Amino acid sequence: MTDAFVQKVSDPKAVLTASAPGPDSSEGMSYLDSLPRRLVTLYLPLGIILAVLLFPFYWMALTSVKPDEQLLDFETYSPFWTWNPTFKHIYKLLFETDYPLWLMNTMLIATCATALSIAASVLAAYAIVRLRYKGAQWVGGAIFLAYLVPPSILFIPLSTVVFQYGLFDTPFALILTYPTILIPFSTWLLMGYFKTIPFELEECALIDGASRWQILTKIVLPLAIPGLISAFIFCFTLCWNEFIYALTFISSTQYKTVPVAIVTALVDGDVYRWGSLMAGAMIGSLPLVILYAFFVEHYVSAMTGAVKE
Repeated sequence: MTDAFVQKVSDPKAVLTASAPGPDSSEGMSYLDSLPRRLVTLYLPLGIILAVLLFPFYWMALTSVKPDEQLLDFETYSPFWTWNPTFKHIYKLLFETDYPLWLMNTMLIATCATALSIAASVLAAYAIVRLRYKGAQWVGGAIFLAYLVPPSILFIPLSTVVFQYGLFDTPFALILTYPTILIPFSTWLLMGYFKTIPFELEECALIDGASRWQILTKIVLPLAIPGLISAFIFCFTLCWNEFIYALTFISSTQYKTVPVAIVTALVDGDVYRWGSLMAGAMIGSLPLVILYAFFVEHYVSAMTGAVKE
């Protein structure tokens, strides 16, 4: 081995051949070196996607600040811009309606239902992944298949249960029924993320005398924070935007959520208050925008880990 090493070092060509790097992986992106190719293959598709995604928000913001005479008269005024913005619609929405109360109801219901769903999903996912028993994988598949059942079918039997328990027209009707559509997907998502956590960590803890509850709370959950954040974002978003259950189980204006309230309270017969409607939709979407902006990295990483499994 020593003679071969000396011979290789004494031969400069051999040293250069051995130390020569392999094929450069960056060569695959060399077609983006020229500006026309970047414009056609990168910037143009991204620009189209951004325009399609951001145009609804621009339209909501524009409509919420347009004067009344410009909302429907597209022949006299430009539909894509206004030179006389007004905050009258936003003022009416915030101070002449119960919109702040609707926003608080939505926040309360979404937070409580999400907390219940995450707690149940963590226990179910951990039991399916880590506790070895017959049919565990079939149980996980059945839970995910339950997510595929449309809410438009579930709310019919759930409405009977809600009415018989005296929960109709109360926030508890939504807090207790939303987990039926949140738990299946959250369980499947957390199952995939729990599988990425090495089982050896739990074996070491079991040898040291830790209980299953201690392992779950002190080892698994701290390592699964990205997955928990991802499940929280999914559940919270679904609760925030849910319409069918909120329309069916809530009739009093004071208990309504934003998606239902702005449609029922800001429409007088065939007269639509477009300015206030768009302002309510825009303000109602801001909490979700902020939530995604802060936790988008955790959301993507957790979804990637779950899909790999």
